[in-house]
Amino acid sequence: MWPNISEPPFLLNVFPGLEKAHHWISIPFFAVYVCILLGNGMLLYLIKDDQSLHEPMYYFLAMLSGTDIMVTLTTMPTVMGVLWVNHREISHAGCFLQAYFIHSLSIVESGTLLAMAYDRFVAICSPLRYASILTHMHVVKLGVGIFLRGFVSIMPVIVRLFSFSYCHSHVLSHAFCLHQEVMKLACADITFNRLYPVILICLTVFLDSLVIVFSYILILKTVMGIASGEERAKALNTCISHISCVLIFYVTVIGLTFIHRFGRNVPEVVHIIMSYVYFLFPPLMNPIIYSIKTKQIQCSLVCLFSKHRFGS
Repeated sequence: MWPNISEPPFLLNVFPGLEKAHHWISIPFFAVYVCILLGNGMLLYLIKDDQSLHEPMYYFLAMLSGTDIMVTLTTMPTVMGVLWVNHREISHAGCFLQAYFIHSLSIVESGTLLAMAYDRFVAICSPLRYASILTHMHVVKLGVGIFLRGFVSIMPVIVRLFSFSYCHSHVLSHAFCLHQEVMKLACADITFNRLYPVILICLTVFLDSLVIVFSYILILKTVMGIASGEERAKALNTCISHISCVLIFYVTVIGLTFIHRFGRNVPEVVHIIMSYVYFLFPPLMNPIIYSIKTKQIQCSLVCLFSKHRFGS
């Protein structure tokens, strides 16, 4: 069940062939790392501190920010370890656990975006029933279900990684572990590990995206039935932030998936860059988008800075 301790550890890479430039490459990576932690941490603090943000919409946003922070804390320590001190070795167990959290949190993020679409659908299509449908208990149940789906569904393929022996190259092309890369190094029948993730992605991320698209079709239909142009604009404006986050997440997911599945002739550097875009760009942009496009978040930020500035 557990990895053979006599086997050598896996070796991580950031940008092969650019080892001499690692310290320079680390500067933008570290800057993005800090911005992600500060931006999402600020959103979490605002939602906790400001009573006006204690609504389902912002609870789901807090889940999104928390997931982004966990994804970053899961991936970036090994990335910075390679860039700063050239610490490339990672144990089999450490690698498999990192892959488990990375893939689980990706499914959690997709589920959170789906829950946010559900929130907007209820708010616009059934506004009078919004408070009775999205109660605090309902939000808690949705949150627990989203996390359970992510962390339980990915477990079968990760557990199988522990039982494989690895007699091929132990060098990975990224500075973090991904299941689809690790499984190819195994000297075993990996048919299940090839097929299960495809089915899982179809039943989670792909299905989530279809439901989100369908929900926005219904939202658009409802909004177009509103007589006042000002009311239509106001209703749609509440969805812009979420739509932007959805596009950023699913475009990067689809791009990374297609490159891994069909990009055999694509240069390796493209694979590497796309993986970092996928893990860093959505967590970086989500708090920026909500800070710019959501008036309640802007007001909360202004109040926070005013409070600290005047010491009241």
